[in-house]
Amino acid sequence: MARGKPKTVTLSLEAALALCADAAIAAGASAAVASSIARSVVAAEADGQPTVGLAHFIDYIEALEVGRIDGQAVPVMTRPALALFQCDARGGAAHPGFDMVFDDFSRAVKLFGVAVFSQKNAYTCGALGYFAGRLAEAGLAAIAAANGPPLLAGSGSTKPVFCTNPLAFAAPVADGPPLIIDQASSATAFVNIRKAGGGGEPIPEGWAIDANGETTTDAKKAVKGALLAFGGARGANIALMVEVLAAGLTGANWSLDAPDFASGSKSPGAGLFIIALSPALLDPDFASRMKAQFDWLHTDYGVHIPGRAKAAARKTAARNGLAISRAVHDHIVQAASGLQA
Repeated sequence: MARGKPKTVTLSLEAALALCADAAIAAGASAAVASSIARSVVAAEADGQPTVGLAHFIDYIEALEVGRIDGQAVPVMTRPALALFQCDARGGAAHPGFDMVFDDFSRAVKLFGVAVFSQKNAYTCGALGYFAGRLAEAGLAAIAAANGPPLLAGSGSTKPVFCTNPLAFAAPVADGPPLIIDQASSATAFVNIRKAGGGGEPIPEGWAIDANGETTTDAKKAVKGALLAFGGARGANIALMVEVLAAGLTGANWSLDAPDFASGSKSPGAGLFIIALSPALLDPDFASRMKAQFDWLHTDYGVHIPGRAKAAARKTAARNGLAISRAVHDHIVQAASGLQA
C-alpha cells in the first residue's frame, strides 16, 4: 500500500525565515515588515510555542491580504521625554516599531536606568514574551503588556470586554537563558480554544462561557461566548490592569473598541506597553544572584523556572530544524508562490 505524505515538514530556521518573509511580501508587506514578522513567528516556533508560531503566521498572511495589517506602514516614533519612546504603528504589525528602536531603547535603559516603550495602532502581538525576552538577552529586566479585541469576560460580566491581555516579564540570568514568564489573563490563550474548535475537541470546564453566559466545554460555543480569567476575579483584575497599561497609557483602542483581529479589513489598533530597567545599576551581581537562586530553587525544591524549556527547544531547533505541520507549511508555501513565480 502506498504511503501518504508525512504529516510534518522539517525546515531549518533559515529556511523557515526565508519562506515566511517571502509569504509576507507576497501578501503585501514591505521587506522590512516581512522580516520583522517572520523573525517573531519563527522564534516562537523554535521556542516550542507552535500556536503562536507558524500556525499563527497564517493569521498574519490573511490580515496582510485584506488590510487588517498595513504591510507598507512605517511606524512613527517620537520621544516625549528622553526615557519615553512613543510609537504609532499606523495600522501595521506590532513588531517593526520595536525592532526600529530596539538598540536606542536598550541604550536609553542602560543610561537612565529605566525607559518605556509605548505603542498604539498595531495588530496584535502574538508571543508577548518575544519582546521582553529580547531585552533580557541584552541584560535588562522588562515587563510587557498588550491588548486587542474583546475575548475575555471581566469580573462580574458575562460578555467579553477585554482581550486575553497577556503580561510578560523577563530578566537576565548569568551563564544561562533569561527568565521569561509570558501568560494571558485568561485561563487559556484564545488560539487554544480556536484549535480545539477546529479539531472538534472539548475544552476543560472553567476556560470559557457560551453566548448565554453559561459555562461550556464546547470550544465552538466558547468562540461565540467569552473566555474566563484565570483565578476568577483576581485574574480579571490583572486583565483590567493590563488594559490600563496597554490601551490607557498608550492611547491605543480599548479592547471594546478594537475591531476583530481575524475578520474584516480594519486594524484592531491594539496597544503594547513595555517598561525596562537596568538591574546592573541597582545590583551589579543581579544576574549571578539570579542564577544561584534559580539553581537552588530548581535543584533542591523542583521549582520550574520559565525560560529554560524555551532555551532548550531553541537549541534543538537550531540543530535539527523545525518540524512543521504539513498543512501549515503548504499554506505558507502557497502564499509565497505568488512572489516566487
